Amino acid sequence: FGCAVMTGVGAVRNSAKVQPGDSVAVVGCGGVGLNVVQGARIAGAGRIIAIDRVPEKLALAQELGATEVINSAEVDPAAVLPEGVDHVFEAIGRTDTIETAISLVAPGGQALLIGMAPVGATVPITPLDLTLTDRSIRGSWYGGVVPERDFSILIDLYRSGELRMDSIVQRIALDDINEAFDAIRRGEAIRSVIVYP
Repeated sequence: FGCAVMTGVGAVRNSAKVQPGDSVAVVGCGGVGLNVVQGARIAGAGRIIAIDRVPEKLALAQELGATEVINSAEVDPAAVLPEGVDHVFEAIGRTDTIETAISLVAPGGQALLIGMAPVGATVPITPLDLTLTDRSIRGSWYGGVVPERDFSILIDLYRSGELRMDSIVQRIALDDINEAFDAIRRGEAIRSVIVYP
């Protein structure tokens, strides 16, 4: 439950305060982004749009609750979503994906930066555009989680079957650790847990 679940689900519940019927887009469907998808489903979001470049991650996002997927290697998400989205979560931390997330926010909506950008990274913004459309950009550290409050809530969601963890976590042996790191470098891994004999 550590980082990915707390950051993803927590950002939906605590930082964005997604309400039933809201629209949500997730840029980046790794461990954190997939948990944003789950958090949005649990919150009752009306549209949940998963955006990634890896087809397998998009398929998993659909299994976890995404109502739509966009392969950003094939199409510009802004062209598919010209009306924008209420809550856009950037879960990678790259400047180009942060810019994509900001471009997808509907008037009155918000972009939440939950991916870890490199120190010193910057992105251009047009302040007047934000003002005239009442859009906002905010950060969310660890999903705004208060561990004493939120861990038990998320564990209860897991036990009830609403929070699905088994399809996100790959169990590996210690001997497979190098293959797991290679999968991370290729952008194919979600979360790996070493199981000791």
